[in-house]
Amino acid sequence: MNAARAAGPARPTQQRKVRERIVPGWLARTALILCVLGLLVSAYLTIEAFTAGATLACPEGDTINCARVTESEWSKILGIPVAPLGLLFFAGMAWLCRPVLFTREGKTFDRLRLLGSGVGLAMVFYLVWAELFKIGAICLWCTAVHVLTLALFVVILLGQALIEPAPARVRYKDRPR
Repeated sequence: MNAARAAGPARPTQQRKVRERIVPGWLARTALILCVLGLLVSAYLTIEAFTAGATLACPEGDTINCARVTESEWSKILGIPVAPLGLLFFAGMAWLCRPVLFTREGKTFDRLRLLGSGVGLAMVFYLVWAELFKIGAICLWCTAVHVLTLALFVVILLGQALIEPAPARVRYKDRPR
């Protein structure tokens, strides 16, 4: 048996060939960078949420006032501060935006990415509405998270349109003659 192995290479029939889709090179990299930036800003806002904004670096004017926004009743959902929810959102999206999951065959991860970024965008719309019409102030750090979430949604949506499916096996009747 050892002589048979030494005589020739292993047969490729035992290995499963995985077909990969053609994904634009910028897609996974851009999405992952946006997620990491979102993680960093959300981590800062999460720290500030649990330290009562002790070191919140933001001007305190009438229109731009991070403290008023982050300490308002609108900065919590069901008693949970939105900053840690943003941290969880970007952590989950970073996991979904790994390059290996973009090239994987099937639509499961594509749908999860679109769903996740869509939920994030809906949350952004709600929070911007609260800032503009309920609180009457804007938080620059929150705006950074909102812009990153919108950019992530656009990148994922545009990227999905540009992904080409894995090459299919040519059937006998469809082959060129």
